[in-house]
Amino acid sequence: MDRQQIVEVGQGAAPTDAEDLGDVALLPGLVNAHTHLEFSDCDAPIGEPGIALYRWVGQVIAARQSTTGQAKAAAIAKGLQESFDAGVSLVGEIATLPSEYPSQSDFSPHNQSPELITFAETIGLSQQRGDERFALSEQHVQTQPGGGISPHAPYSTSRPLIERCVQLACQTERPLAMHVAESPAERQLLCSGSGPFAETLKQLGVWDASLFPWGDQPFEWLIDQLAKAPHGLLVHGNDLQVNEIEKIANHPSLSVVYCPRTHHFFGYSPHPVLAMLERGVRVALGTDSRASNPDLNLWREIQFLLNQRPDIDPEKVLGMGTIQGADAMGRFRHGRLQRGAFAQFNLVPTSANTLQGVYRDFAEQPLKRGV
Repeated sequence: MDRQQIVEVGQGAAPTDAEDLGDVALLPGLVNAHTHLEFSDCDAPIGEPGIALYRWVGQVIAARQSTTGQAKAAAIAKGLQESFDAGVSLVGEIATLPSEYPSQSDFSPHNQSPELITFAETIGLSQQRGDERFALSEQHVQTQPGGGISPHAPYSTSRPLIERCVQLACQTERPLAMHVAESPAERQLLCSGSGPFAETLKQLGVWDASLFPWGDQPFEWLIDQLAKAPHGLLVHGNDLQVNEIEKIANHPSLSVVYCPRTHHFFGYSPHPVLAMLERGVRVALGTDSRASNPDLNLWREIQFLLNQRPDIDPEKVLGMGTIQGADAMGRFRHGRLQRGAFAQFNLVPTSANTLQGVYRDFAEQPLKRGV
């Protein structure tokens, strides 16, 4: 390899000048397809395990009201370092603008930071709020070569604003990410215009009765919209139903980003990830943030699934944490060990002589950043 990329992959006798790494499995850099680095200063998740999402949202808003730009920049830098130390080479970050990020113009796999794709968070149920956030998002994609756009969620972003975000992603050929089907309460809001999310929006003073309900099949409309983007990431997808998963499977541009330990923190029913994989949906992994997760260690998300979801093929689990996340965001030189890919490696100790034995070691052993 040279300083930037893998130039050859082979087998057989090692070259005489090869470095012996010992009894280890070699893995590519991991890919965290969804996080919010501004919460990296949280020592523990906000709220208690099993908290309802609509209550958690209110607590998060309250917790961040006094945050300064300097504190947010420090949290972002801390989260990037934590990600780098955990063997992550690519991060899909939801950016609450304005935010300060390190320059990515001189990125190489040997820098002390992963490559960032910053999705500009676009939020607003009112016309004024939506216009303000959309203007910032437009500026972001115009000035950031690796920037994408993120209409926040169906409960916080109006349908006209979602359509504008999709149009911007198409015009600029940028990826788009959106929180979708996080909880049954979100579905209730969209289908009936009622329920605990409606009450939360009223308490926050942002309720507009003209925006809800969306109709009987709100997520089918949303999936069709997001599928227009060059790369569309549906984040969480905890409450996606069979018909919606089938629709996603019909759109190769779409991916679902599953955050296993955040899903566990909220105490949701088992995630429909297996149904997604069986139908050919591309599924990537994310950590979400330290507001809902004890850390940003993507390897621990992989280990959580290896230990808690034996119904999922371990090879699929590894793919979700590497190549699938890279492909979901259109970064095809990440997350793989092949010619032309970025030369960032991770090592996992193993002396197993069978593939199943290697997977057992993966479920137990820590990951170490390689060269």
